[in-house]
Parts: sequence; C-alpha cells; structure tokens
Amino acid sequence: MSNQFSLLKTRRFLPIFITQFLGALNDNTFKQALIILFTFHAASVMNLQPTILNNLAAGLFILPYFLFSSTAGQIADKYEKSKLTQYIKIFEMIIMSLVTIAFFTETFLLFMVALFLMGTHSTFFGPIKYSILPQLLAKDELVGGNGLFETGTSFATLGGMILGGTIMTIAGADYVWISVTLLTIAVVGYLFSHEIPAQPVGHADLKINWNVFVTTKQTLQYASKLGDVTYTIIGISWFWYYGATFLTQIPVFTREVLQGTEGVVTLLLTIFSIGIALGSLLCEHFAGKISQMKLVPIGAVGLTVSAVVLYLSTRGLIAHSDSQNMIEVLSQTQYWPVFLAFGSIGFFGGFYIVPLYAHLQSDSPESFRARVIAANSIMNALFMVVSSLVSVAVLSWLHWSIPELFLLTAILSAFVSIIVIKHLNTEPSIHIN
Repeated sequence: MSNQFSLLKTRRFLPIFITQFLGALNDNTFKQALIILFTFHAASVMNLQPTILNNLAAGLFILPYFLFSSTAGQIADKYEKSKLTQYIKIFEMIIMSLVTIAFFTETFLLFMVALFLMGTHSTFFGPIKYSILPQLLAKDELVGGNGLFETGTSFATLGGMILGGTIMTIAGADYVWISVTLLTIAVVGYLFSHEIPAQPVGHADLKINWNVFVTTKQTLQYASKLGDVTYTIIGISWFWYYGATFLTQIPVFTREVLQGTEGVVTLLLTIFSIGIALGSLLCEHFAGKISQMKLVPIGAVGLTVSAVVLYLSTRGLIAHSDSQNMIEVLSQTQYWPVFLAFGSIGFFGGFYIVPLYAHLQSDSPESFRARVIAANSIMNALFMVVSSLVSVAVLSWLHWSIPELFLLTAILSAFVSIIVIKHLNTEPSIHIN
C-alpha cells in the first residue's frame, strides 16, 4: 500500500471501516439525544432529576463491558467474524426499533433497557472489529488502518453528539426525526456489513463457557501472562482513563472556567477531534521512518506536557461576561492557549493510542486474539470507572478545581507512561532512517 488512504479503496477495509464508523455514530447520536431529553424534559416527562438520569445512563452503557466482554471474545474467536458482524447489525436495528417505541411512549424503563442493549451491542462488536483487522490487513498496514479507525471513531463521536443534540433541539417533542435517523444509520450499517470479506476462524473447536464471572477471570489471567501485550493493555486503558477524565469535564470546564455557552463546548470537542484525527493519520507517516512503538513515548510526553500547558493557560483568565458564545471566546487571545492545549492533547493522543492498538493486534496469539481484545475492553471499562471515581473525589471531596484535576491527571500520566514504556522496550528518541 502506498499510504493508508488507499485502504479506503479496497473491499477488505472500506466495509469494516464504514460499519464501525456508523456504529459509533449511532451510539453517540442516541446517547446525546437521550442526554438532551433527560436534561431538559426529565422533570416533566419522568419526574426524575437529570443528574441522576445521566449518571445512571452512563453506568448502564458501560456495565455490559464488565459482564459480557469475555463471552464476546470467545464468540469472536470461535465463529466467522463477517457473519457475526451482520448479526450484530441486525441486533442494532432491533435496538433502534425499541428506542423508537421508547421515544413515542416516553417510557423511562424502555430507554434504560435500550441503553443497556446498545452497550451490549458495542461490547460484542469490539472484539470482532479489532481482531478482524489483522486478518484483513498486512502487518505493515496495521498502523495506517488503526489510524483511520481512530480518526473515524473520533469524528463519529463528535458527529453523533452534534447530530443527536441538533435534532432534539430543533424537533423537540417531535420524535419522528430522531427515530428515523437512528433506524437509517443502523440499516445502512447492516448493508455495509454484508460487504466485509469472510475470514478464517481462529479457534473453531473452542467450547464457549457461558459463566461470565469465570470467563472474565480466566480472560484477564491469560492476558496478564502475555508479557509486553499485558502492558499494551494497561497503556491503552490508561488512555481511556485520561480521555474520560478530560472529555467528561469539558461542559463544566467551559461553563465555570471559560464562562462559555454550549457552542464553546462543541468548539472544544471539535478541536480535540481534529487533533486526534491528525495525530492518528500521521502515525503511518512517521512509522515509516522510525519504529512504530517509538511513537508511544512521544505521545506520552505530549499528553503530559499538553495537560500541564492546559492547566497553566487557565491561570489569570478574565471573562468579559458570564455567558460568552463561541465567537466571543475565539476573539480573545487569552483563550487561544486553551484551544491549542486541547488540540495538542488530541494530536499526541493519536500518536500514543494507534501504535498500541496495532501492537495489541499483531502480537496477540491468533487463536486467542479476540479474547485478548476482550480483556482490553474490560480493563478500559474499569479504568473509566476509576476515572469517574477519582474525579468525584478530587472535585467534590477535596474541592479542587477542574484545572487542578487536569494537572493531577498529567502527573499520573507521566508515572503510568514510564511504567508502560519501560516494559514495552521502546525508546523516546527519533532516528530517521
């Protein structure tokens, strides 16, 4: 392959790329629509507090990663992955039909069931999409392919948040538009899933153990014995911790530190998404000149320094008003270092995460690859939960500010990255060949 973009012209990559992009888009469109519904209509529709609903929704979406990841890994190792993807997409269409009923009946319990099922859908699709990439791509294409995957996911996340929020804001209680959108995305994803080429089965004689507690323990134990792959999982999970900490705080950070409106939240998310897209796409370019794993320490240093810069850039900010819109904030140079820091976090995040995913895929045993990725999913979810607990402790119990939380995360990132990099045998230097 001349470059990673040429992969988009091939049948072995384009269908899985679009399928996963549309899945991420639907996830985030649905979740954002639900957040808008709960935030602005929860009291009148469900007689419940929005903060309780939003936290409950987040918990229900992540719960399946703990419960079903080990089972999902077994299934992905045992059965043909392109056919499994088609079944997953049928499941998604059923869920979106359930969501449609929930919208029109305004049934709280149905929303919660649908959210849990959507988390289950994502849990089962994760091991499939990441373990099929090494089968579809050559080893020297994995960095480029993962770069495109991360770019697509980043833009799908941003696009879904904007799409879901915009539809709910404009249409209000007219739920036809959001329902049609969600169903359409699911159907198109199902159609593209049929174009994914069939692949050899990794472990056809595997006997699936349906006891999720036993298999979760066994999956984690096996992954813990894989040497540097184990530390690759820790590194990836730390990125999820880091990202969850920053992205979760953006709305409150915007309101309390930048004195900005919802439009400024969207601006920060857009800057972050563009940054991670650029970093992810440039990984292949630099991996051709240096060892791809040497990008990891560069990304780690960048994540730490960027967070410190973000903390320092918030010192001494003086807002012109209590509710500044996007244009007002952009017109003030005092906020530019904040935007630069968020873009830098995304950029170096791409440098950090793409090589780790490529390494996880290429160095995991083929017959156990999906289960290793399932172990990664479990650890990702665990680190995200720890992120939320640490954030609550720092902000609510210690009464630190959000910039101080970001600074703490930068310090922790330095320590975790040193441990991971040491065991990955990488060097933080660039040598152009």
